[in-house]
Amino acid sequence: MRANIVPLRAMTAGETLDSAVALLRQRALPLLSLALLLAAGEQALLFGLRAYAGMEPPYYYWPPRLTDPSWWTVVALGFAVEAFVIALLAAYAGAAAGPALLGRDTGHRALWRRARPLPALPLAVLAGVVCGTAALAGLVFWPLAYGMTALATAILTVDRPANPLVAVARAAGRAARGGMRGLGVLLLGYFTWLVVRMALGSGWISVADLFSGLPGSGWVGWAVPVAWALANTVAYAALACLNAVVLVEIRVRTEGLDILVNRARSRGADPEQALVVTR
Repeated sequence: MRANIVPLRAMTAGETLDSAVALLRQRALPLLSLALLLAAGEQALLFGLRAYAGMEPPYYYWPPRLTDPSWWTVVALGFAVEAFVIALLAAYAGAAAGPALLGRDTGHRALWRRARPLPALPLAVLAGVVCGTAALAGLVFWPLAYGMTALATAILTVDRPANPLVAVARAAGRAARGGMRGLGVLLLGYFTWLVVRMALGSGWISVADLFSGLPGSGWVGWAVPVAWALANTVAYAALACLNAVVLVEIRVRTEGLDILVNRARSRGADPEQALVVTR
């Protein structure tokens, strides 16, 4: 039995972020591989749309053109795809969170079978639609939209409800508990990783600008999307793990999950059953 990657106790916001990184390190191969594939697809999609919207190379969201509908459409689609990718990854991260919480050594292949990809896919699409619509409305409601939908796919693979739609309502309810504490930690993690992504992406934009006027610099237009895909690969996987860790921390803090697990162990029952909330 391994040491618990995710502590079976209430955590501070900083400890929650640290545990999410620890979970990512434990499941780096499957999470980063899938995240890279999805992040590359995102950049390929947005690359053409940015060019169509007239964004100057090296295509990014700056400078903002607040009165241009096509600019808003591209930005909103970026937020939608981002939410979809994180939610889809969070299904696997949720499957990994249970063994990490209980200190069990479970193989990657076994976790794929627990990730419930068929019901996770429409939930991820729903998260993308909600977040994209909120972004299209001017970003005012985006933080609430992201926080209220972020936990749905992790709930799907941790709680394992029989009806996947239950995970949507449960995600909003748990994020709002304790004075929106879960929502706050999710947004803290998002903006922390946004700073990292901006630093990497902006750095590559500056480098690309240095070479943009030189002969044979046709590769510059692709350099920045590649750099953003790599930065997003790590960030999306880390945020997916944060969704899973925030979920189990909320359940420890508000539902006594630690008590249920220890009670199951004392009776000689399988403590993993304490994680399941099928209703």
